[in-house]
Amino acid sequence: MNKIKIFFISFLIISFTACRDDISIAESEEIDTTVYSDWSDSTHSNNVEPNYSIVFKQNEVLRFDITISSKYWSAMQSDLAANLSSSSGPGGGGPGGGGVTTLSADYDPVWVPCSFKYNGKEWYNVGVRYKGNSSLQSAYQSGNKKLSLKLDFNQFGSEYPALENQRFYGFKQLNLNNNYNDASLMREKIGADLFRQFGLAASQTTFCVVYLNNGSTTQYYGVYALVEEVDDTVLDSQFTDGSGNLYKPDGDAATFASGTYDTSELYLKTNVDAGNYSDIKALYDVVNSSLRTSDVETWKSNLEKVMDVNVFLKWLAANTVIQNWDTYGKMSHNYYLYNNPSNNLLTWIPWDNNESLQEGKQSGSLSLSLSEVGTGWPLIRYLIAIDEYKQIYNGYLQQFIDEVFIPANMITTYSSYYTLLKDYVYAEQSGYSYLTSDSQFDQAVATLKTHVQSRTDAVNSYLK
Repeated sequence: MNKIKIFFISFLIISFTACRDDISIAESEEIDTTVYSDWSDSTHSNNVEPNYSIVFKQNEVLRFDITISSKYWSAMQSDLAANLSSSSGPGGGGPGGGGVTTLSADYDPVWVPCSFKYNGKEWYNVGVRYKGNSSLQSAYQSGNKKLSLKLDFNQFGSEYPALENQRFYGFKQLNLNNNYNDASLMREKIGADLFRQFGLAASQTTFCVVYLNNGSTTQYYGVYALVEEVDDTVLDSQFTDGSGNLYKPDGDAATFASGTYDTSELYLKTNVDAGNYSDIKALYDVVNSSLRTSDVETWKSNLEKVMDVNVFLKWLAANTVIQNWDTYGKMSHNYYLYNNPSNNLLTWIPWDNNESLQEGKQSGSLSLSLSEVGTGWPLIRYLIAIDEYKQIYNGYLQQFIDEVFIPANMITTYSSYYTLLKDYVYAEQSGYSYLTSDSQFDQAVATLKTHVQSRTDAVNSYLK
């Protein structure tokens, strides 16, 4: 009788354990709460939807504390130095040097584990690495240590199986952008917000401050923009179906100019194993087809079968109004193309807005007429040359200033963010800031306020 009872009890235990295989890792016996004491299902597991109300709060500045051991901190610096080559100019190209610093081709910064803390809770062995291109080069050359960072809460899941599928309130990856070349420290956030308010897909953003311990001391790194990762949560939250191909073009191929097609520069971010570039190749072929000049109606029809032309023209209008020199039409990067399964059309998603909301450098931003844009940027030149598309573009210019980029509303937003950020910005320290004085921040915000009115006036003048 006792043997029967023992057998039956053992059977129940085995059955219960098997059932628990589908229970979240936070509730399983793999999580040792004496080691990972802050782990909970709602904060750390992948069984919850991304919590935007916590991670992207709009009315406060979040504080993140990052601790990287001296061993891994040294590895990050060595990796950065090894992949940034310099000229033989005075001081070389390293931190504080006077030489020209160049990012090595195909540089993929090293990931290291860190402790990440927010609001009294810790996330464990979180992956962190440097990110950026020109901003990373320039900051490194000048000796400024306020560099942009990428976080991956599951980067080291295979090394720490108990932490597999760790999330930060439902988010796997997040970006900490350093607001390089932006004395207002607002443009990254405001640019993305404006696009979303205009009905375009764009990352959620908010303000945060970073404190980083490198194994010896804790340093205040100042105000960052927390930016949502497109291939993590943007697709699922802003599209009906997030299973399509996502591309992040960068380089000549990103222009779509004749002779530039190159899959190595189109960077497929989803469905990588399938490696199917047929959708983006179709767009390249259509754009550069001879039908554009011999049979424009067929060319338009073919284009609209592979690309969401309306979304592109809407982005182009908004982007041209706010001004942005570091984007398509001037620079061959800073956008994604998503093959939306809902309509099977490649859809434009803007990215990296820290250089927006200003006249810009390197020959300035695009004019409202776009008349100066040449065939090297065919997605603009060929579309705007067609009267129907030009009229749609002009309509979006008017709609954007009427409904979104409204001077009174924007000035209120700028003032609110100034009040929110002021103390944190004034606390930034030399070597960990792109500001030389507090008044530089004040003046940058004042300039944003005059910019919105001048751009509204420019659109009204252009359209009359």
